Amino acid sequence: MSPKVTTNFQTGQAQIFKNPVLERLTKTDPISNVIVYGLVSIGMTYLAIGIVKLSVLQFVILFLSGLLFWTFAEYVLHRYLFHWITESKWVQRFHFIMHGSHHQFPKDEERLLMPPVPGIILASILFGIFYLVFWLVGYTDLVFGFFPGFFIGYLLYSFVHRAIHVKRPPKRFKNLWLHHNLHHYQYPEKAFGVSNTFWDKVFGTMPPKPSKK
Repeated sequence: MSPKVTTNFQTGQAQIFKNPVLERLTKTDPISNVIVYGLVSIGMTYLAIGIVKLSVLQFVILFLSGLLFWTFAEYVLHRYLFHWITESKWVQRFHFIMHGSHHQFPKDEERLLMPPVPGIILASILFGIFYLVFWLVGYTDLVFGFFPGFFIGYLLYSFVHRAIHVKRPPKRFKNLWLHHNLHHYQYPEKAFGVSNTFWDKVFGTMPPKPSKK
């Protein structure tokens, strides 16, 4: 039987790397993320409209498409990559770095957002994958409008995720807060959506409704 996501919750922080430089790169704060990712987002928008010469309408349509596609990617990545764990030592190590440490230390505020350095590396890899896909269908220019929407979708998700862990739920979004907390504390194999519950409903991974008690 494959090992499961930990339910041994702790306070404090996990040590992911022994090297202090690498360990520091696993941590971040909201201001750093807003500045770095904000500049990257502005740069991508300028690239799409100012250099690639997509029209504003083209950019908006592609941007919204990328934003919506992120919600699906969020579900798939969380369910099948972040929760991928086997008896293999390297898979368990990969899982701990990517997601297991968060399940073990869900209140670690310095690891509730993707740090800029690994974030930009991963974004570059994903951009390359999307570029290849659009190239294969003969529309490489469109990736410059699609990817900013995908990227902003990720940023919105990441700040929603952080808010769920550190803030009291607004009345309008109380069910979303509850959904993610059920994933952490009761049903780690359900409730994979964070910014929305749509794909959990589509794929049958909604957690049971909690009793009023």
